[in-house]
Amino acid sequence: MATSGRTASLSSTSTGPKSTLESSNPDEDDGQDLWSTILSEVSTHSRSKLPSGKNVLVMGEVGSGKTTLVAKLQGVEEYMKGRGLEYLYFSVHDDDIDDHTRCNAWVLDGDLYHKGLQGVAVPVDSIGNSLLLITVDMARPWNALDSLQKWAAVAREHIDKLRVPPETLRELEHKLVKQFQEYTEPGSGEDGTPQRRSEEEESVLLPLGDNTLTDNLGIPVVVVCTKCDAISTLEKEHDYRDEHLDFIQSHIRRFCLQYGASLVYTSVKEMKNLDILYKYLVHRLYGFPFHCPAQVVERDAVFIPSGWDNEKKIAILHENFQTIKAEDSFEDVIVKPPVRKVKTPTKKILLGKLSLPCKGWIISGVITFYIIPVCATNSLNLTQYPCRDRKSQTSEGVLANFFNSLLTKKAGTGGPGTPGGGNNTPGTVRKSGGNTMLWIGRTD
Repeated sequence: MATSGRTASLSSTSTGPKSTLESSNPDEDDGQDLWSTILSEVSTHSRSKLPSGKNVLVMGEVGSGKTTLVAKLQGVEEYMKGRGLEYLYFSVHDDDIDDHTRCNAWVLDGDLYHKGLQGVAVPVDSIGNSLLLITVDMARPWNALDSLQKWAAVAREHIDKLRVPPETLRELEHKLVKQFQEYTEPGSGEDGTPQRRSEEEESVLLPLGDNTLTDNLGIPVVVVCTKCDAISTLEKEHDYRDEHLDFIQSHIRRFCLQYGASLVYTSVKEMKNLDILYKYLVHRLYGFPFHCPAQVVERDAVFIPSGWDNEKKIAILHENFQTIKAEDSFEDVIVKPPVRKVKTPTKKILLGKLSLPCKGWIISGVITFYIIPVCATNSLNLTQYPCRDRKSQTSEGVLANFFNSLLTKKAGTGGPGTPGGGNNTPGTVRKSGGNTMLWIGRTD
């Protein structure tokens, strides 16, 4: 640009004959036109580069598959889960301008102790470039509604603490409302282009429903139901029927209406709807074209973009209810199964269950001696001492020799091993076959 300015300055102060000389050289004019074209293209390309600094904040319960989901979007097979706030990213490429960038993905720990770390992922100056993604574990659908409400409240609390200027927040909220109202169905053409609205339709926007965007966070929200391959397990183990699945979906969709959110059912295990999720995130953050229609037929592959749903469409699910009513409480219908309490046995009890002739003694509460058949010791982490062949000068070896002598005693033999011998040493032990071994191991 400086060269161009200098050239213009020289030509404006040139004399007449020099101007005639310059105009008589067409090659030089062509060269200047070429450079002007190149500079113009470079300037246009620099203005049309993909923006950087876009953020996806991922929230959800512990074990809901947050990190696994983002890692799949990134295309990473091996990854390590962290604590507090994890940072990942996924690549974005625009073929039209041959440019690429990275979209930041911040995964917040499911422990509310770490909720203050949201400020690192979404500071006040980047709230307009952020998107909230909340995961719901479909392997545990009884927690779905409480989890959604909890993490939405966490996000609302963070946004309130950011102290966003009121005019900026109103602008962001208005942008979400307009996006919701201007949603159009993708066309039925081969290219899937959306149906174009007439000028009259564009000037008239339908009002929002009573329960639509009543909680406007100012940033786009996407609800992702993970582990949807577990639906078949719910049917087999918990007797879930289609009406239960429709009941869950209706409540999640009502929540999405409340926040103007999109809904995607995914399965990393079956690689289901991951491509749609990626394209939709890029569409909302970078404005890429998006031509995927809503999908509500397959119960484990639901996709509902923001702006498509309403109360009447949700009511269609209620038509399949037989034993459930639409107004029933979520907790009353989707009941959390009882937790089975299983007592973890100690090594001594476990050995007793594995082999009836087993006997055990605790010496000073530190070392436990077991006399059990060899077949019962394969899965136990104990130290083996043969009953007859082990001779050691260590303390454990001496104790082993002591109990070896017990194996050779007959029933009713007197001495320190008899029940009436004046001490608390267990009575005689009969050797059961040739596979009896003395095992010594430290107690837990």
